[in-house]
This record gives sequence, structure tokens and C-alpha cells, in this order.
Amino acid sequence: MTELTVSGKSIEEAISKALMELGTTQERLHYEVIEQPQKGFLGIIGVKPAIIKAYVKPDAVDLGYSFLKEVIEEMGISIEIVKHEKTDFILFEIKGQDDLGRLIGKRGQTLDSLEYLTNLVANSEDDHYVRIQLDTENYRQKRRKALEQLAHRVSQKVLRQKQRVVLEPMSAGERKIIHTSLQQTVGVETYSQGKGMNRHIVIAPEKSKK
Repeated sequence: MTELTVSGKSIEEAISKALMELGTTQERLHYEVIEQPQKGFLGIIGVKPAIIKAYVKPDAVDLGYSFLKEVIEEMGISIEIVKHEKTDFILFEIKGQDDLGRLIGKRGQTLDSLEYLTNLVANSEDDHYVRIQLDTENYRQKRRKALEQLAHRVSQKVLRQKQRVVLEPMSAGERKIIHTSLQQTVGVETYSQGKGMNRHIVIAPEKSKK
């Protein structure tokens, strides 16, 4: 991180100089005022300039990228991370020749944990939140399809047997897929129960929730 000490007749002038020297924008500039400008005797003699210490705030996406790459390489896995800009999030697609199943883990738990930590690090230095999603070997799409199939299969069982079915604990994102998949299914309803890691979905005959 490049840090500069810049002076000017005013704070505003010092900031303008810092922006030019660092080649950045006002939004990404972070500065600390070291000395306020002071007028000297008769406004001329002994004039002291404003002095600021300035640096560019780290880019959130770059922070997340560096963190993720370092963590995976520490796991002994050689990878390439390809960044894709989506409408409301940034996708980090992880590619490599090694067994990337280690990065996915059971039901995607390792991938979800890496994604959570990557977002924490990425947003630790910036006021504007950026959402980063991780994927490898097209796991997210495969998992979505599997959950949608599960939701419709279980809903048909619920309709036949008129009894509720409790699904295994899932992440918030996976629970949302189940809820969304059955929104238009007549005769069943979905709701979440439990706390933390044990939070799960119940698929039940409509109006049976108590």
C-alpha cells in the first residue's frame, strides 16, 4: 500500500495533489490531516501549509481475491481464479487440475465457509459492501438443480401422505432455493425451523403450520 505525505496551501489543495500523485478517485482516497494550514504574521510571514498523509483504500475485490488464493495455495492446491462481474455480485470461479472436490466439501460446506471468509476479508476495509460468490466445477448450478428436484419430489410425497417432511439442515442460500421452488406448488407450504447450523426446512400440507 503506497502512502504519501502531501502538503498544500489548504486541505483541499493537499487532497487534490494526493489524488493526482496516487492516480485515484476521491471515493478511494483515505487521508489523515497531520497539520492544519496556518497564516503567519500579516498573513505572509511564517505561513504554514496543510499537511496530510494519504493512501488508496484497498479494492474489496482484490482483497478477497488475494485472501482466497493464498488460503487455497496453503491447502496445497494449485488453482486459477477467474473473476466474473454479475448484476449484483462478483463470481470467483476456481479452476485447476487438482482434485477440487476438497474445496467443495460435504454438501458444499467447505466452499460456503471459504465464501464467508472471503467476503469478511473483502469488506473489512471498504464502506461499500461487495458480495462475492465462489464456485468450482459448476457446483452451484448442480446443487441448485439437485435441491429443486428434491423439493418437488418431497412435495409430491407430502401431498400423497398428508404429512409434513423435515429436511436436513441447510444454509440460508439453499433454504431459499427450496422455498422459491415450491412457492407456486398448490397444497404445500414451506417454513424454516431451528437455529444456527441446525436450521432446516419443513415441507408440510398447506395450513398445517402451528
